[in-house]
Amino acid sequence: MITAIVLVNADVARIPEVAQALADIDGVSEVYSVTGDCDLIVLVRVSEHEQLADVIADRINKTPGVTATQTHIAFRAYSRVDLEAAFSIGLD
Repeated sequence: MITAIVLVNADVARIPEVAQALADIDGVSEVYSVTGDCDLIVLVRVSEHEQLADVIADRINKTPGVTATQTHIAFRAYSRVDLEAAFSIGLD
């Protein structure tokens, strides 16, 4: 599974509608409305790299109300469970 984190700037008056439109795109797993340098954070999860172009360039970037995007592709995922397993010394 390939994960991309897309930071989205949107027309401020249309953020809720843009967020819902993005959430409806196949390949988009989650959309968060956030504070900071961007308006929305979109998590994209696809099985092949070629699908990233379809989801991000052809769908997200062309969604009405999206004014700019910045995409980050994840190399590795970490979670609390993974870290606990990695640092466990086996003492129970």
